[in-house]
Amino acid sequence: MKIAYTMAQGRGDTDLLLFAAAQKLAARGYRTCGTVQINTECDTHPCDMDVQILPDGPVLRISQSLGREAKGCRLDPSVLEKAVGLVAARLAGQVDVLIVNKFGKHEADGRGFRSVIAEAIERDLPVLVGVNALNLGAFEAFAGPQAERLEPSVEDIVGWLADASKSGREVA
Repeated sequence: MKIAYTMAQGRGDTDLLLFAAAQKLAARGYRTCGTVQINTECDTHPCDMDVQILPDGPVLRISQSLGREAKGCRLDPSVLEKAVGLVAARLAGQVDVLIVNKFGKHEADGRGFRSVIAEAIERDLPVLVGVNALNLGAFEAFAGPQAERLEPSVEDIVGWLADASKSGREVA
């Protein structure tokens, strides 16, 4: 099993890291599959959350506007499941790595990208997941002790994939 996760400290930093890593991997010829999150800051609420389906779209808005005073989760579960379906369909093709922007509450509860991650592991594909502290325990319970924690650095991610990849690509 080839599964790794990373966690960056600042708000939105894991999203930026995985986006940059996906771009670097694609530039090096890796066939990426999965999602990266793109946040757009707003004046009226924390941010709009979009995910790009790798490698080349579409981009889906996964957040919903609940109003200025809303405190609850803004994730739109129906759009998340649409993203899961698109990624699952692409996973059936020629793929070198699955990248999942976040192992979140839905995955912790057995939904979301959990089945796609399991399928990639079953196919012996390297899997890279963004995790936050809130869901780390659930991720560790799901992935087991084989999951490798990577430093939040593009170079570490690219190096890990070069080591984990069956394709034997050299990392420059």
